[in-house]
Amino acid sequence: MSANEPILPQGAGYGVVVGIGLFFSAFMIGLSAIQTRYTGFSPKNSEEFNSASRSVKPGLIASGIVSAWTWAATLLQSSAVAYKDGISGPWWYGSGATVQVLLFAQLAAKLKLNAPHAHTWLEIVAARWGTVAHLVFMFFGLATNVIVSSMLILGGSATVTSLTGMNTIAACFLIPLGVAIYVVVGGMRATLLCDYTHTSVLFAIIFVFVYTVYATSDKIGSFSAMHELLTKASEAAPVDGNAHGSYLTMRSKNGLIFGIINVIGNFATVFQDQAYWQRAIASRPATCVKAYLLGGLAWFAIPFMFATTLGLSAVALRNDPAMRTLSAADVSAGLPASAAAAALLGKSGAAALLIVLFLAVTSATSAELIAVSSIMTYDVYKKYFNPQATEAQILKVSHAMVAFFAVVMGILGLIFFYIGISMGWLYEFMGVALGSAVVPIAMCITWSKANKWGSICGAIVGFCCGVITWLVTTSALNGGELTVVTTGGDLEMLSGNLASIGVGGIITVVTSLIWPDNFDFEATRAINRPTVIFSGEKTAAASLDDRASEKKEAPADVSLKPVTSLSAVAAAQEEERELDPVALQKSFRLAAWASVILTLVMLIIIPLPLFFAQTVYGVGGLTAWVVIGMIWAFCSAIAVVVYPLWESRVALRTISGGVVKDIFTRGGGKFVERPTHTSA
Repeated sequence: MSANEPILPQGAGYGVVVGIGLFFSAFMIGLSAIQTRYTGFSPKNSEEFNSASRSVKPGLIASGIVSAWTWAATLLQSSAVAYKDGISGPWWYGSGATVQVLLFAQLAAKLKLNAPHAHTWLEIVAARWGTVAHLVFMFFGLATNVIVSSMLILGGSATVTSLTGMNTIAACFLIPLGVAIYVVVGGMRATLLCDYTHTSVLFAIIFVFVYTVYATSDKIGSFSAMHELLTKASEAAPVDGNAHGSYLTMRSKNGLIFGIINVIGNFATVFQDQAYWQRAIASRPATCVKAYLLGGLAWFAIPFMFATTLGLSAVALRNDPAMRTLSAADVSAGLPASAAAAALLGKSGAAALLIVLFLAVTSATSAELIAVSSIMTYDVYKKYFNPQATEAQILKVSHAMVAFFAVVMGILGLIFFYIGISMGWLYEFMGVALGSAVVPIAMCITWSKANKWGSICGAIVGFCCGVITWLVTTSALNGGELTVVTTGGDLEMLSGNLASIGVGGIITVVTSLIWPDNFDFEATRAINRPTVIFSGEKTAAASLDDRASEKKEAPADVSLKPVTSLSAVAAAQEEERELDPVALQKSFRLAAWASVILTLVMLIIIPLPLFFAQTVYGVGGLTAWVVIGMIWAFCSAIAVVVYPLWESRVALRTISGGVVKDIFTRGGGKFVERPTHTSA
C-alpha cells in the first residue's frame, strides 16, 4: 500500500466520528442524571445550563480552558510550523497562544468585579455603550465563533479524510452534530466534565507519542538519532530564513513572523470568543484568576510537546518509505502530524492520532456551541425579541441555538472546503478580520475612561485598514495577483494583522485620552443583579432572568473553603460572599503582575536572545529542549488531570455515598437540600 493512501479503513473514520460522539452523548446523559439526583444542580435550569451556577472550582475551569483552547489547529498547525520552521515553530505557536489566556485572567477578575452577574461579554458592552456598540461588537463576536468553528471542522475533516478516506462532506456535518447532542443534554457543567475526560486522554496519548519518538521507536528512538536525521534533512533541503538552514535553531525569520501573527490573531479569538468569557462566568469569583493562570500555563505544553514530537518527526522521516509525501497544500491543511504518526506506529499511531484529534475538535466544538447559544439567547432573543422571557423559554431557545449552530458549522466547513480555504489560511487570517476589536473590548470592561464612539470607530476603521493593508501588500508582493495562495503568505498576513490591531488600538486609546468617559461601572454591576426581598430570617433572590434561588445575607468575606452543600442555592450564597470588591481588586492586581511577567518571559526574555544568538543546537541542546518540555507536560497533566480530582474530593465522596445508599436503600441516596444558617 502506498504511504499516500489512507492507512485506516473508511469504517474507522465513521466509527470514531459517530461512535465516540454517541459515546459521549450517552456519557453526558449519565452525568446529567447523576448531577440531578445526587446534587442540587439541574441542567433544566437556564443559569445552570449556560453558566454552571457560577460555582466551578479552579482545577476544573483550568481543565476546561485547556480543552477549549485545544483546537484542531493546536495539534495540526503547530506540527505544520514545526515541519516548516523547525524547533522555533512549536515555541512560537505555544507561547503566542498562551499569553492571551494569561492576560485574560485580568479580564476575568474585572468581570467578577464590574459585571458579576452577566451571562455574556456583549451584555456588558450593551449596558455601557448602548445598542449601536452592542450590534457592532456582536458582529466581531459571532465572526470569531464562525472563524474558529470553521477551523475546527476544516482541520478535523481533513485529517479524518487523510487517515481513513472518510467522505469530507460527511465529516463536516457529523463532527458538530454528534457534539450538539451531548451539549443539549448536559449544559455547561457536564460539558466541563467531558472536557476533563478529553484533556486526560489527550495528555495520555501525547505521552505515548513522546516516548515512542524519543525512547522506543526503531526509526528514531533517541535524541541523538532525531538530531542526526534533522541535520541530514536540513543539508538536503535548507530552511529558508533559518540560521545555516537548520531545523535546530531558534533563529528563524519565518518562525518569528509566524509568532507575531499568532500573538495578534489569538488575542482576537480569546478576547472576543464567548467560550472563554463563559468559563470566567462559570468560575467561582475567588478563584477565577487562579484558574486562568493555571490553564494558560498547562495548555502551553500541549502544542509545544506535540509539535516538537510529531512535527519534527515528519521532517526526520521525510525519506522513510512509510512516510507520506507532503505537498504544500498538505502542510497548510495540517497533515504532517498524521503522516508522522502513521509512519511511526502504523495503524495504531494513525488510530491514536485520529482519536486525540477528534477529542480536541469535539471539546472545542462544544465550547463554541454553548458560547454561540448564550449569545443568541441573551443578546439576540432576550434583548431584542422577548425581554420578559421566562426560564422555560430561555432554556428552549438555548437548546435550539445549539442545534442550529451545529448545522451552521457543517455548512461553513463545506463552503471553505469547496472554495479551497484551508485551516492554516484561516488561522493566519484571524487577526486581519478580528484584531481591531481586541483593544476596545478589553478597555470596555477594564478602563473607566474608554470612549464609546472612539472604541466603535476603532473597531470598524481598524477592520477596514487591516483588510486593505493585507490586500494591497499581497498585490504589491505578487505582481497584482490575488489568490488563496498569494493572500496566505506570511508577510501579507503579517501586514494585515498589524494594521488591524494597531489602528483599532490607537484610535480607541487616543480618543479616550482626548475625550475620556467617566464610567463608574454601576450599570454593568446591575446586569441581572438579584433583587433581594426580606421575609423574616430568610431572603429570596430572583434575578432579572427569573433565576430561581434562595440566598441568605452574609458578610462580604471571601472563603476559599470548598462548598460542601452541592446545590444552586449554596453556590449562589457562596458567590455573593466572594463578590467582595477589595478581594477582587487584589485578584486583579495578582492577575496583572503574573500575566505581564509571564508574557514578557515567554515572548521576549526567552525567545529573542535565542533568536539573535543564531545558535544551532547540538545533541545536548536538543535533549535539554525536549526534556524541559516533558517536565512541563508532566506538571501540566498534574495541574489539569490530578488536581481537579483532589479539589472535588468532597463532592465525589458525597455523590459516591449517594450511589451506595441507592444500592442498599432504594431511594435513600437522593440529594436533599439542607437548610443553611449564616450570621447576619
